[in-house]
Amino acid sequence: MPSSTSSFERVVPALPWRRILIAVALLTAAATLGWEIRCRTWGYTATLNDTADLWAQQRRKVRPDSLVIIGDSRPLFDLDLDALEQGLGRRPVQLALAGSCAYPVLADLAADEDFHGTVIVGLVPLMFLAPGGPLLATSEKALKRYHHGTWAERSGHYIGRFLEERLAFLKQNDLTLESLLKRLPIPNRPRALIPPPFPPGFSTVDPERRSRMTDKCARPGALQTRIKEGWLPLFTPPPPPTFVPKDVFLAGVGSAIETRFRDTAAAVKKIDARGGQVVFVRFPVTGRLKQLEDAATPRAGPWTRLLAETGAPGIYFEDYPELASFDCPEWSHLSAPDSVAFTQRLVPHLQKALAKGTEAAH
Repeated sequence: MPSSTSSFERVVPALPWRRILIAVALLTAAATLGWEIRCRTWGYTATLNDTADLWAQQRRKVRPDSLVIIGDSRPLFDLDLDALEQGLGRRPVQLALAGSCAYPVLADLAADEDFHGTVIVGLVPLMFLAPGGPLLATSEKALKRYHHGTWAERSGHYIGRFLEERLAFLKQNDLTLESLLKRLPIPNRPRALIPPPFPPGFSTVDPERRSRMTDKCARPGALQTRIKEGWLPLFTPPPPPTFVPKDVFLAGVGSAIETRFRDTAAAVKKIDARGGQVVFVRFPVTGRLKQLEDAATPRAGPWTRLLAETGAPGIYFEDYPELASFDCPEWSHLSAPDSVAFTQRLVPHLQKALAKGTEAAH
C-alpha cells in the first residue's frame, strides 16, 4: 500500500545533469566576459565604487584628534592625502562626497562629543546652502549607513570591493538595469527635466576614497567636452515649481538658508569649544562654470557671511597667485598631477590658518 506522502514524490528525469551544469557555467562565463568587454569598450575600467559603505568605512577611522576632509567633489579630487600628511603631520580621513551638501557631515562631527580634531570644509556655496533635495540626501544616506549599517552590509561591502577592483562592469551608479534605462533618450518636457548623462572614464577611486581624474579626461577631447557641457545645467537652479506661489516658495527657501547659516555657526562653535578647529576652503573653479557660480553666489555673499558668523578661518583660492594659477580641465576639478601640486601649495596656508585659530583659542 503506498504511503500517504507518495503523492508528493517527484521523479527526477534521467537527463545528463553534469553536462547541463557545465553548459550553463560556460554560457554564464561567456556572457560575463562579453559584458565585461562591452563595458570596457564604453570606457569603464576596474575601480572601486564610491559607495555609502566605503564612506562609512572611512568614517569609522575618525579618532578624537583626526584631520578630516568634508565637502563636495572638489576636495575629493583636489586634495592629495600624502601631501597633506607630509605637511600637517597627520593622515587625513577623506569624507568629502561627490554631489553632496557638506552640512550634515559637519553637524555629525559637531554632535560627536569625543571629536576635537581639525575639519577642512570644501565650500561651494550653491551646494552647501542647498535647503533640500539630492545634495542633502547623498550625505544623509552615507551617515545612515555609518550609524545604522549592519554586519551583513559590511561583509557585502568587502566582497564587493574585491570584485570591483577586478571587474569593470560593477558600476552600481552606471551599469545597473535601472541606470541603463535612465539613459534612454527621453527629451525634456514640462515638470520632467532630464539631467545630462555622466560619462564613463572620468575618475578612479582607491580604498581611502581618493578620487583622481583620469588622463583621458584631463586631455582635451570628447570626454572632457561632455563633462563641461554637463556642469552648466547641473549648477543652474531649477525654476520654482508652478504648483506653489512663487513668493511662498522663495520665502520657504530663504527661511531654510537662514537656518543653515545659524546651524553651521552652532556646529563650528561646538567643535571649537572642544578644542577642535574648522577651516573653510574655496577650491579652484574655472571657465564658464566659474562665471555661473560667481554670478549666483558672489564672494561678498555666502562665503563672507559664513566666515563672519562662524568665526572660522577661510582660504579662497583667488587670494593667492600660487593657488589661482591652476586650471581645471573640465572647469570643476584638478587633474591628478595638479592635485598634488595644489595641495603642496595649500599646506602653508592651512598651517597659518590653523595656527591663527589656535592663538585665538588661547
